Amino acid sequence: MNERNDYTGNTEIMLDNIGMTYKTDDNKDVTALTSVSLDIQKGEFISLLGPSGCGKTTLLRIIADLLTPTQGTITVGGETPRAARLAQRYGIVFQSAVLYDWRTVKKNVMLPLEIMHIPKAEREERAEKMLELVGLSDFANHYPNQLSGGMQQRVGIARALAIRPEILLMDEPFSALDEFTREKLHIDLLKIWRKTNKTIVFVTHNIQESVFLSDRVCVLSPHPGRLSAVVDIDLPRLRTMELKNTPEFTALVAKVRGSFEGV
Repeated sequence: MNERNDYTGNTEIMLDNIGMTYKTDDNKDVTALTSVSLDIQKGEFISLLGPSGCGKTTLLRIIADLLTPTQGTITVGGETPRAARLAQRYGIVFQSAVLYDWRTVKKNVMLPLEIMHIPKAEREERAEKMLELVGLSDFANHYPNQLSGGMQQRVGIARALAIRPEILLMDEPFSALDEFTREKLHIDLLKIWRKTNKTIVFVTHNIQESVFLSDRVCVLSPHPGRLSAVVDIDLPRLRTMELKNTPEFTALVAKVRGSFEGV
């Protein structure tokens, strides 16, 4: 029997009628998001998919408490996003790994733990475990400029996981990588997800990437940004590259592509 993800079905993140309107320099209103409602379950892998300008990164930043919506409400485990952030419930991975060149790989992973005043012995233990998880134990004493782009992103993932978050937020983390490296990191990320059982919200503009990784693909269409479809990805776990050659995968890619509105 094909193994499937066993997320619990308990709601982790609730977005209710979320909207976001900005003021331009000439005092005009620009609506980035409008009327987005979505429930994300604990342990689920969700992709926010859409073209540039559809508001997917804005929505991720609202979840992360980096932006405050101008409309609607959001709860994270029954708390406000601010309470969730202060409780260290989020780990965030950006498009660039944003590593400090003068710190070793291990010390880059330990940095948020230092800020949290975690005792040194525990910092080192956590960093070592996370580097083992992402397959970089042998590179703990290297510096970022000695690593490939894919390896640097794995360090970023290890650093995000070191604080032991419940939710991993990822903003197009593989978009700058070549296709071969990206496919390798897809498999690595799914293995990490299976081992840690985190809730993952993953922003991407790549349709195949979203279908391969996710339990559900949330399609955002622009002008203004809105949730135009939520597509269940009924594919077996664990996923391999061979899955991309199946009629089922191709059909889901076509279904997601056909769900965009007004692009």
